[in-house]
Parts: sequence; structure tokens; C-alpha cells
Amino acid sequence: MNRQRIVVGLSGGVDSAVTAHLLKQQGHEVVGIFMKNWEDDDDSEYCSSNIDFIDAASVADVLGIEIEHVNFAADYKDRVFAEFLREYQAGRTPNPDVLCNAEIKFKAFLDHAMRLGAEKIATGHYARVRQNAASGGFELLKGLDPSKDQSYFLHRLDQAQLSKTLFPVGELHKTQVRQIADEIRLPNARKKDSTGICFIGERPFREFLNRYISKEPGPIKDERGRRIGEHQGLSFYTLGQRQGLGIGGLKEKGAARGAGEHAPWFVARKDMATNTLWVVQGHDHPWLLSRTIVADDASWIAGAPPAGGPLSAKSRYRQADAACELAVQQDGSFSLAFGEPQWAATPGQSAVLYDGDVCLGGGVIASAG
Repeated sequence: MNRQRIVVGLSGGVDSAVTAHLLKQQGHEVVGIFMKNWEDDDDSEYCSSNIDFIDAASVADVLGIEIEHVNFAADYKDRVFAEFLREYQAGRTPNPDVLCNAEIKFKAFLDHAMRLGAEKIATGHYARVRQNAASGGFELLKGLDPSKDQSYFLHRLDQAQLSKTLFPVGELHKTQVRQIADEIRLPNARKKDSTGICFIGERPFREFLNRYISKEPGPIKDERGRRIGEHQGLSFYTLGQRQGLGIGGLKEKGAARGAGEHAPWFVARKDMATNTLWVVQGHDHPWLLSRTIVADDASWIAGAPPAGGPLSAKSRYRQADAACELAVQQDGSFSLAFGEPQWAATPGQSAVLYDGDVCLGGGVIASAG
């Protein structure tokens, strides 16, 4: 392999640290960049960017590479967070990690790395890039560790971005990554994985949104139209949500104790026009199941949509691929028809298509039925 100048996004986590190590082992000139993308209340107990930077700098020191601290907070606020809030206010549930990858990590960061003379960038994502021998085009593949695959969050990347990107840990399982980190005595070898909002960190979500979105309480109703509680504002709930609804079991006056009476409640619909939150009892209630999904704002990795036909898709990240038929509309939107009903398909989330291990792209769920 030719020696290349590769800029690695060092987050302070173990995956990006091992990424940098692997590339250095291969003989490349490796430079680390730590991206700071959130400044509001950065002194709070939840935002760990200062700790993360210390961890990233310690990793750079152990590996013997340079690290630069770059502030993309303005880009993040304009390109990601503003859209994130708009979607929540419209009653949808956006996926900030998808937008963050497309707009920050593989746009602002990539542009910055190229200005530094990089030939490629690398991140600690569990995914793979492959150049198709026949077409010469670049393909995004699932990471080899099925429990860590992050191709879902990367489905909006295009040919230009993929041609400049490396995902070394996508070829490994997480246990192997931890093992490598232990062997080379990385200071963050045992650091737990981050699960917070992309770049904002881990914090109570409703309390966080509260600062930016006004509360408009309204009725919680069951499928029979009975008012059974009050919600705090539709923006704070997502379809399929079970926790934090503030309603217990429902019992008819004078009724005998029924088997389903204390079954858990799930958010099933959000009616913005009447400010009503509709809930149902039971995980597999018909209101929570959909056989068709319509998505817009499509993005295709090859630059054009795949030919319609049998593929598989995920309508949420932690979900097994489900067989479906794709139909692309003239306006660029697409619909998916599933053989098996999909649970809690949520407007604002991403529907991502696959052909085996190859991620084809996807779009934002507009509706499901």
C-alpha cells in the first residue's frame, strides 16, 4: 500500500484510537483531529467534550501522532441542530447521527482534512468501503461485527465522500478492537461506548429539548378516544415509546380484573392538529404495525436509485433487515412494501436499504401504513 497522509477523527473513544493505530501500523502518515461541535452549556455535567479531548490527546501522545483541536460548533448548529429542532417541532423524530455524518464528519471535517493536505480521512465507524471492480464505483458495506454495524448512520454518504474515506475497524469485531487497545496500552482501552446525541453527549433528553422547544401540554387518549392522561408536548414523544408516559394501567369502574388491563402503554400516533397523543396497550397492537413505508429526501450511494425489486431495509437502527419491495417515484420519494409488518415506523427516522451487505442508501420516513 502507498504511504498516504490520512487524517483521523479522534473522538476520545477506543474505536477511533485503534483506527489511528492500525493506519500508523500500515505505514501511513497519520494526523489526528478532535472535532468540537457543541458549545452551549459545555461546562455542564453531561457534556464530556473536555474529557474526550483529554482522552484523544492522550491517545495521540501514546501513538506518537499530532492532534489538532477544531471547532465546528457553528457548522453543527446551522446544518444539524437547527434541522433537528425543526423536525421535533413538526412532530417528527429525527436521527441527528445521520445528519451529523453527512454534514459534519464527512463534509466539514473532510473539507478541513483536505485543506491539511490529506489524501484520505478515517473514522472509527463499524462499516466498510469497497471499490467495485466492474464499475469503479465505491460501495458502503456493513461492518463485520453485526452487533456494531453503523452503515445505517452512514447511508447518506456519496461517491466523492466514500472515495476519500477509510473505516479500518469495520473489518474487526468490537472484542478485537478492545484487545488491540489493551495490547498497545491505550489510556482509553476500557472507556465505555458513547450513547448520547451525536456530539452533544449524554443528558436527560426531555430536559435538554425543553430549553429549545416550548411545551404545549395536551390530552393523552386511548384507541377508544378516552382521555387517560396529559402529555408534556408532542415533540417529547416518539412512536413506540413506552417509558415516561405517566399513565398506569387502565381499569373500568366496577370491572373485574382483566388479563390485559395492566398491559404496558405505547405511543402509537401524534396528532399535531389537535395536539393529541394517542396510546395503545400491547407491543403488537395493530396501530403500531405497518406494511408500507413512504420516504422522501432520498440519498443513494451510487448516485442513482437502485432498480426496484426485492431488497431489504431497516426502518430503525436496532432492527434486523426486513425483506421488502422498493418502488421509486418520479419526484424522488420511494415506497417500501414489506412481507412482515414493521413495528413503530416513525416519521423523521431513516429507512435504509440493503442488498445483502451492501448499503444502497435511503430516505427519511414520511408516513407508514
